[in-house]
Amino acid sequence: MTAPLATSPLSPSTVAQRTSRWQRLCRGWSRDQLLQLILLLLGIALLVGGLLLPLLTMLQKSLQDENGLWVGLANFSAYFDSPHLGRTIGNTLWLGILITALVVTIAFGYAYALTRTCMPGKGLFRLIGLIPLLMPSLLPAISLVYWFGNQGIAKGLLGGESIYGPIGIVIGLGFWCFPHALMILITALGQSDARLYEASRVLGSSGWRTFVTVTLPTARYGLLSAAIAVFTLTICDFGVAKVIGGQYSVLATDIYRQVIGMQSFSLGAVASVTLLLPALLSFALEHRVRSKMQEQSSTKAVPYQPKPHRLRDLLALGWCTLWALLFLALVGMAVYGSLVQFWPYNLGLTLDHYAFDSNSVYGWQPFTNTLQLGLFTAIAGTVLVMVLAWAQEKGRHFAWLRQLLHILAMLSLAVPGMVLGLGYIFFFNGNPLFGGLYGTLPLMVLSCVIHYYTVGHMTALTSLKQLPKELELVAISLRIPLWKAFWRVTLPASLPALLEIFIYLFVNAMTTTSAVIFLYSSDSVLASIAVLNMEDSGDTAAAAAMATLILLAAATVKLLQLFLSRTLLDRTQRWRHP
Repeated sequence: MTAPLATSPLSPSTVAQRTSRWQRLCRGWSRDQLLQLILLLLGIALLVGGLLLPLLTMLQKSLQDENGLWVGLANFSAYFDSPHLGRTIGNTLWLGILITALVVTIAFGYAYALTRTCMPGKGLFRLIGLIPLLMPSLLPAISLVYWFGNQGIAKGLLGGESIYGPIGIVIGLGFWCFPHALMILITALGQSDARLYEASRVLGSSGWRTFVTVTLPTARYGLLSAAIAVFTLTICDFGVAKVIGGQYSVLATDIYRQVIGMQSFSLGAVASVTLLLPALLSFALEHRVRSKMQEQSSTKAVPYQPKPHRLRDLLALGWCTLWALLFLALVGMAVYGSLVQFWPYNLGLTLDHYAFDSNSVYGWQPFTNTLQLGLFTAIAGTVLVMVLAWAQEKGRHFAWLRQLLHILAMLSLAVPGMVLGLGYIFFFNGNPLFGGLYGTLPLMVLSCVIHYYTVGHMTALTSLKQLPKELELVAISLRIPLWKAFWRVTLPASLPALLEIFIYLFVNAMTTTSAVIFLYSSDSVLASIAVLNMEDSGDTAAAAAMATLILLAAATVKLLQLFLSRTLLDRTQRWRHP
């Protein structure tokens, strides 16, 4: 045999030719095009590494046994043959449908009162309706334990039924999902065309007929979008079902039981794939509904302005007052429980439960870790979202790369937090390329940025689309580099969107449980995880105290954002109000 040549597969002449070809290609591009190409490639690499590869690794794990040997669909067969699976899937879907119907109905009435009546106190009622956004889903579950638990002060109101089961899950998740539906419905009802109502009045239609033939049809896509959002949140949430679900099994808690309780990662991957399917279906429907809502909007529409109507305004005030009082009672009970010395035997008030250094094995570390997670997620996420959205929206080249980035950005909305977290276990744990990244705060920051990326991306795109094109034309005519125009013009003009993205990422990182439940270590435990573990060990008062601190921290940052909005936006948004 002839001995192989000792030369490199690429000779120096070949390397020189390819280098010269690449240099000629780069000379044909401007610096702005090169900058856009680099940003698009970095964004695609980030989303592929933080989203697609963990999901594909999880899918691969579902087809292997615990030793990593290929078994095909044997895990799916074993999982679907288990006697409890049919009951678990049925429970999940039934809860999703029931909670969706209740929440959308209540939120529609609440949003109608805020947008279509002249009742007093609209700002206050809207603020109360959005309070659950600032708290982890564990807090309403803890509050329900104080209200209706085995030692609850109002357990007799349930007529002998236990709060530990479907009743508790419905109330807790309904409360937590309410603001998500409310925001969508306020937007849908606030964009109605006043000309339709004027035509209905001229034709002599009654108030009920106008509601049925005008209000409901114009809000139908908003109702569908709210229903899809609530259904997805319901089937994917883990905290409420874990704290107050009792023996009532759902898919989210089944994933936790398989991975943490039984250490069966293969079956946990199978359960995650099962949960991913309805979430992907909901995402596809929501994307279709959103496109229909955009088609329905018209630039010639006249905003609807409600007129005083005594009976209608009184009914709206009564409806909002009823639910606002229930929301305040639920939040207030959790705060009160964190201050009681020994429930229910000694109801004296104390701050001892907030002394985590003495009454908790975690100390204050979970809360400081959570503040760091929220801050780093908000800063890194806002920068990435804005820069990548700008590269996608304002670029005029590399159309297929921009479309790929958009698809990946939209896909993260369809992945439940627990599914993404389990994928991170399989992809990052033990992977030598990442040097022990698993169990650290940077990995949890990455998971939060990826998990909540879609909403921020959509917000940034909407803001960029609203900027006048003349700004870009002036920059081009003056030969101003694209990056300088972005820094000097685009960022200041997009400040409202930047603040919204920042507070959205911060609050969600502070309150998340499902996205990080599989990713923490003893040094990086978060406040929401500490709440879960405290409640699980029976220390409900300390759990309520930690959950209350999360609420207060998120509310403080939200108030700070409102203050900055008033001071900074007056200086940077004057051009919008000639």
